[in-house]
Amino acid sequence: MKRRLESVLAALLALGITDGATPAQPAATDPMVAIPAGPFIMGSDTGPADERPAHPLHLPEFRIDRFPVTNAQYAEFLNAAGAFNARGERMFDFDDADARIHRTGAKWIADKGHEQHPVIEVTWAGARDYCAWRGKRLPTEAEWEKAARGTDGRRYPWGNEPPDRKRAQFAAGRFETAPVDRHPAGASPYGVHDMAGNAWEWVSSAYRSYPYDARDGREDLATGPVRGTRGGGHASPADEITTTQRGRNLSRNPASGHHNIGFRCAKSGER
Repeated sequence: MKRRLESVLAALLALGITDGATPAQPAATDPMVAIPAGPFIMGSDTGPADERPAHPLHLPEFRIDRFPVTNAQYAEFLNAAGAFNARGERMFDFDDADARIHRTGAKWIADKGHEQHPVIEVTWAGARDYCAWRGKRLPTEAEWEKAARGTDGRRYPWGNEPPDRKRAQFAAGRFETAPVDRHPAGASPYGVHDMAGNAWEWVSSAYRSYPYDARDGREDLATGPVRGTRGGGHASPADEITTTQRGRNLSRNPASGHHNIGFRCAKSGER
């Protein structure tokens, strides 16, 4: 198996798909939003079983990307890091028909018209490594929910009113994602955009039962367990784009990319 992996990586190197080296890290210039320290209620007692029980949590201050990572941004990462990391983990399903980033000559380029759409077909390891490359990390499941929900227990990022197309991209066709800045009316109470619909988002946390406990091993970043996904996608119905939805029915092998899963990054409280 080891020899096979080495031969695959050698072939990819010859094709220019991965260089096997640690890429240079760019400055983390993407806009981020500060989420203040304090308590909030995580989960729901009225939703599906995996959202129960509702329970209080206190989180320290953290920062989270205002927008999901786009195809154009992820193409920059692929150009620096390649489609596989040094451990041979796949970063991106470049050979999937749903991918919206393709290699042209020696360069990865986002498909025309999809540059500012949320990146999809990114594996969980690819999301983790991209955030590290930016000097950030994936948000925990608790951080993601607080950033989307605030402290008043709202059902959707904008409040409790039912979703519409001014607030979110949902109930659309398989390929109908939208630019990440198209729905400012759907922003969360902290001003974080696109947390309902458009693309599900990987989080750092393993998908385990509640109550959430960051000390129980679910935040171990080693590859392996199925990870949480949040927010709903472009084809999701209204009841799947709530602030408490965990994607229980979603196909989400963490070693593969998926046509409806993207991500955003976070950072601990220090600026």
